[in-house]
Amino acid sequence: MSKQEVMICHQLEDNLRHAIEKCPHDKIFILTDEHTRTFCLPLIEKMPFLRNAEQICIGVEDLHKNLETLAYVWTELSSKGGTRHSLMINLGGGMVTDLGGFAAATFKRGIQMINIPTTLLAMVDASVGGKTGINFNGLKNEIGSFAPADSVIIDCEFLKTLDHKNLLSGYAEMLKHGLISNTRHWSELITFNMENINFKHLQKLVGESVEVKENIVEQDPFEKGIRKALNFGHTIGHAFESFSLEIEKPVLHGYAVAWGMVCELYYSHQKTGFPKDKLYQTIQFIKNNYGKLEFTCKDYDRLYEFMKHDKKNVASGIVNFTLLGEIGDIRINQTASREDIFDMLDFYSETMG
Repeated sequence: MSKQEVMICHQLEDNLRHAIEKCPHDKIFILTDEHTRTFCLPLIEKMPFLRNAEQICIGVEDLHKNLETLAYVWTELSSKGGTRHSLMINLGGGMVTDLGGFAAATFKRGIQMINIPTTLLAMVDASVGGKTGINFNGLKNEIGSFAPADSVIIDCEFLKTLDHKNLLSGYAEMLKHGLISNTRHWSELITFNMENINFKHLQKLVGESVEVKENIVEQDPFEKGIRKALNFGHTIGHAFESFSLEIEKPVLHGYAVAWGMVCELYYSHQKTGFPKDKLYQTIQFIKNNYGKLEFTCKDYDRLYEFMKHDKKNVASGIVNFTLLGEIGDIRINQTASREDIFDMLDFYSETMG
């Protein structure tokens, strides 16, 4: 898998021009959703090299991350004259970069693309690392491919268009990167003031967070080994996310991951000796900022069923986890029984209050 160029930018027009010049093309397409068309497209559409770009707009939020929307994007690319030499710019959050990336990777067997993430979650997670895809059959990211963008342009100016809940959603992935990297980065993240955000300081933390992910992806582009570290918090987090969709009370991805980390840090403490003080410091930060997902013991079996469908599982019915022995001490390919998972859910319910 080719290495993508990630730019933490201070001059958006210059960086975007550079990225486009790297991709000889016959036509440019810009994919947005209804929000980013309104709030983010005006920041780039007047740039002279985008004057003739074709625009494609899709619906907002994860419920549109489906086969129907994907087919619409393919149809728009085709009807507006897209060829295998065209270039797609995905301007939006993780839904846009995931679906747009998959559309670009499959249209004419693959066209060039540039990601411009506009949410914190997309900046530190979805747009970097080459994973693309859509939800299918009620399951998150069930269909997709590894297809890195040619360039990813990260500009924290876009974050000023974002509401506080979406900032927190992205920050959960940054917290995960802190936990799988080093104590200094983790400590800086759990003491950052999310109520009164210093965007200059946040851009520095974003750069460090992206570097953590890039280093891991470079070692293991197709998730055969150490890249599984990036799944920390996600085995239970994705189950929480799928459950919330099923009961028609959807939650943001980062919130589900934050709650998943509570469970998986507890299991790390139980199984691989993760330190109790750092466990409770991290949980306190999550409690203070993310609240709690409501469910009862009657929902445990359904949550367990979602976990059994997780793509990271290597055998039917055996749930696979990434755990931590310490901050930065990654233990991949750990498993948990049904009883272990129910114990994690008990801990979550008691601790989160």
